[in-house]
Amino acid sequence: MNGPALHEPPAPASWRIALPHTTAAVPIARALVRTALAEIESPADSDTAELLTAELVANAVEHTSGCDPIELVIELLPTGCQVEVHDSNPLPPGNLTGPAPMEEPDPWQEHGRGLLLIRTLSSSCGHRPTGSGKAVWFTLPAA
Repeated sequence: MNGPALHEPPAPASWRIALPHTTAAVPIARALVRTALAEIESPADSDTAELLTAELVANAVEHTSGCDPIELVIELLPTGCQVEVHDSNPLPPGNLTGPAPMEEPDPWQEHGRGLLLIRTLSSSCGHRPTGSGKAVWFTLPAA
């Protein structure tokens, strides 16, 4: 005799793709996050997701050596979306939770604003170790 069917909520929609370890990965990642969020009908702001994804991928390319691919993971959440960028460097990124004392980006420099943008524009962000390095992530709420 069969019992009552159990309803399990569907798994969240997600994308996972390997990117080349070159600066060409940045525009590819922007296009992929835009396409993925449209395909999974994410309620998160696509423009902000593109900007923050570009920052994470650019940091991964700049701060990791070698030619190991960078992995981009985009996941639909009930309240928005989460984007992760995996790289082979196990060292944590700069402070994602808040600026260090006396740490303000120099307005005349090209670099130094990425983590500030991620902290400011995301609803949460952080990093975690992985078996092959680390994952740096951010979440965006529904727009």
